[in-house]
Amino acid sequence: MPRVADHDERRAQIARAFQRLLAVEGVAGVSFSRVAAEAGISVGLIQHYFSSKDVLLRFAFEDAVSRMSERVQIRVRDGEAAGLPIGDLLLNSLAELLPLDPEREVEYRVRQGLQAQALHHAGLAEVARRAGGDMLDHVTAAIENGRRCGEVEPGVDAGLAARMILATVQGLADQVALSGAGSFPACDVLRLSVATVFTGRCAAHDRRASPR
Repeated sequence: MPRVADHDERRAQIARAFQRLLAVEGVAGVSFSRVAAEAGISVGLIQHYFSSKDVLLRFAFEDAVSRMSERVQIRVRDGEAAGLPIGDLLLNSLAELLPLDPEREVEYRVRQGLQAQALHHAGLAEVARRAGGDMLDHVTAAIENGRRCGEVEPGVDAGLAARMILATVQGLADQVALSGAGSFPACDVLRLSVATVFTGRCAAHDRRASPR
């Protein structure tokens, strides 16, 4: 019996091929024919799933953001299961935004390339705003939770602190991309940035960690 095409899988295959090319050559250098060759399929099949390059651009951007978000969520779940303090949970999850390995480097280049295009493309701008808002909500919620448990001082403005940390993450990601993962101590700098906000200890965590 012939295999029924998995349309979500096919769209992802095309988007990932586009992302690999974009990461190396930028948006202007990528065409449907180049993507087809990279994905090992026909141009007609790409056009079946994506009516224009703009549609593919948006889908590829959403795919890159979604994969990054999934890794962040996995980091949080793993940290919660291990009983880590909230500051450590946040630190570990934000490290997923840094281009420290080939997969994250491609995603970083895709996000940066398409975010630049978003200045002139309403659909990409919408994806960028939503992704930025979701990440701001993630960091703000972590700070608010830290404030409730004692890891963050009561007077800290969670929204402002979250924006400061995210600005640091973006700057670090740019430095890593330009200098190379092994040439810049991004995780150490990120740890210092988070530590300026998470200055206390969680009483509940200490109670869980203390021997009985």
